[in-house]
Amino acid sequence: MSAVLEVTDLGRSFGGIAAVDGVSFEVQQAEIVGIIGPNGSGKSTLFNLLTSVHKPDRGQVRLFGQDITRTPSHKIARAGLSRTFQLPALFVNMTVRQNLWTAAVEGDWRGAPELANEVLELLDLAHVSDELAGSLSGGQQRLLEMGRVLMQQPRVVLLDEVAAGVHPRLRQTILGAIRELRSRDATFLIIEHDLELTQDICDRMIVMDAGKIVAEGSFEEITHDPHVMEAYLGVPAE
Repeated sequence: MSAVLEVTDLGRSFGGIAAVDGVSFEVQQAEIVGIIGPNGSGKSTLFNLLTSVHKPDRGQVRLFGQDITRTPSHKIARAGLSRTFQLPALFVNMTVRQNLWTAAVEGDWRGAPELANEVLELLDLAHVSDELAGSLSGGQQRLLEMGRVLMQQPRVVLLDEVAAGVHPRLRQTILGAIRELRSRDATFLIIEHDLELTQDICDRMIVMDAGKIVAEGSFEEITHDPHVMEAYLGVPAE
């Protein structure tokens, strides 16, 4: 395996508070890495820095060996890294299929209908493809948000709580899609509060607290780490 994403000493403060403070890690090709931590630990801010929603105060982000630290978000997406957001940003007055078409990579419109059909099948949305996005359930809207990302055919996918509040059946659809795309060499970085889900799908876990990485390893390793117990349960680390 080779590193597709390299993060080095990444930091960003807001009003004197270090939201992300010296974060460094690598993600290998076709790896699924989970990022967990209590609310306010810096997880979503980290995603915002990786995708240039916010600019870092320090540090570097490299994608496939290229420095993308201050590259505009749309160019990062074209380079192969795309993300979902906690709240789906859909065109609610357009159909599911039309939402997918609008997310197609610029310059590849002719291939959009066929790719949209593949995404609809992968995410079990074909039966609602002609319904308005605003009429979907919350879980289906999260699936559609993920589908819009997949229309860009990214090689690295950042999922921000994509399964939060989703019906168990739809959650299995999400997990199945992640596994299928990983089999095609896609790489995933997943923010998730549901430890059962991360145990099911992730190869490795990164634990954040107060803007820092406090533990890293397999699910079994991090659940027995004293720093993780302190972050989640308030048990002092020795």
